[in-house]
Amino acid sequence: MPTLQVRNLPEHIYNKIVELAEAERRSITQETIILLEKALEIEKQNKEYRKKLLEQIIDETNSENLSDVPDPVLLIREDRNR
Repeated sequence: MPTLQVRNLPEHIYNKIVELAEAERRSITQETIILLEKALEIEKQNKEYRKKLLEQIIDETNSENLSDVPDPVLLIREDRNR
């Protein structure tokens, strides 16, 4: 099984892990593994949520009538010519 070593871990984070481990009656190693698993799962869920949200925004934008929206290239050119 691989080993992970963390250098320069801020003391307040270490103390929090120790506190959580004691509260759950786990070793520091066990608690750290559980915390990492939870964090990775949350990150995965967040990425999936952001992807779905972006797809929803794109779908809504595509379904709207965009003929009323001015061409940004023309707006930029007009602004530069002033």
